[in-house]
Amino acid sequence: MTNDEETPRQSSPSAPFILRQPSIEDGGEMWRVARDSQTLDLNSSYAYLLWARDFAATSVVAQREGRVVGFVSGYVRPDAPQTLMVWQVAVDADQRGHGLAGRMLDHLAAHVPGVNVLETTITDDNAASRALFAGFARTHGAQHEEIDLFVKAHFPDEGHDPEVLHRIGPF
Repeated sequence: MTNDEETPRQSSPSAPFILRQPSIEDGGEMWRVARDSQTLDLNSSYAYLLWARDFAATSVVAQREGRVVGFVSGYVRPDAPQTLMVWQVAVDADQRGHGLAGRMLDHLAAHVPGVNVLETTITDDNAASRALFAGFARTHGAQHEEIDLFVKAHFPDEGHDPEVLHRIGPF
């Protein structure tokens, strides 16, 4: 990767965001956005390539001036086909403050057929994600439940904080 691919580029404030399904070609950029977030559990680059191929219909990338600047990855739960489980939400640091994460969630809610419930897990220390999903619930006039899902004892690795399930719906 060259230096200018590593260095975040400032986008024109007037350039629009394009929201679309990811393709395999976006997998590497999704990995980069996740890595650069410095808050997400980073999966292997291979996992993002597979995600972009196998779960494109339930995920979205945000593109600005030809580069991926954010994504939401998700899947429809096999045992609850009306439920979209949001796996990761990430936006490049220089693109934050435009409501992009919320717009990507709204896009998925509108474009994934048959879905009227959204779920995600969030650690207690992630105030930004808690605010994002609470805002989504308010915007859509939906109930917002929080349920302890994965406690520390569930994780085989040391130091992983508990994950609280946020269930929003119906919307």
